[in-house]
Amino acid sequence: MAREFAGRWALVTGASAGIGAALARELARQGAKLILTARRVERLEALAAELRAQGCEVRVVAADLHDSSAPQAIYEATEGAGIAVDILVNNAGLGQYGAFAGSALEQELSQVRVNCEAVVHLTRLFVPAMVQRRRGWILVVASTASFQPVPYLSTYAATKGFDRFFALGLAAELASSGIRVTALCPGPTESEFFEVAGAARFRGRGVQRVDEVAERGLRALARGQRTVIPNLSGRVTALVVRLLPVGWITWFVERAARP
Repeated sequence: MAREFAGRWALVTGASAGIGAALARELARQGAKLILTARRVERLEALAAELRAQGCEVRVVAADLHDSSAPQAIYEATEGAGIAVDILVNNAGLGQYGAFAGSALEQELSQVRVNCEAVVHLTRLFVPAMVQRRRGWILVVASTASFQPVPYLSTYAATKGFDRFFALGLAAELASSGIRVTALCPGPTESEFFEVAGAARFRGRGVQRVDEVAERGLRALARGQRTVIPNLSGRVTALVVRLLPVGWITWFVERAARP
């Protein structure tokens, strides 16, 4: 990874906590220069101070990807200001657990806006310069939820399915331009996701460490692997859902996840 990433600018969205912060730390460890973006400026500044103390060059760009103008603002503050962003990490995302009929409409739409629209918008802004330079790395954080419908997390799982297929399509499109694209599909991970999504009941045994997820995701990106599932149980799940009818899987998941 150090051979690929050292000295290059990496933009990490959702870098204030969880997998995003872990990805930033791993990129810094591999010698990359960091642009950190998220809503929570205090957390970004704390992470930036930590990484600077280790000798990493870091910039902070506060942005809320719920706002449709945020991707353009991030672009203008980085590539538009003359910083060649070679590594784009689309990590920012959110979910919401519960019955769809009783959920807050804005929360459902926010998942589509942040998990899908912002990913497409940011990627479209940064890819042309990567193509021109004939180098680049794009990591899209999807989920093991992208392999099957997940009742009571219906919108979240659908958005992550979008992310995974978007990454796979781009990987094929951009391969001849020297750009590598990877869909990182973690399962339950040590992060704030469970609490923020109201899904604390799913936090159980087998939750993976964020540093492990980050290291395996970036290693896969460096070697050009198009999909990486960083834990064994996730790989088993992805295999099983390919072998069984989707109706069976959805029936089982609905009963297991029912509030």
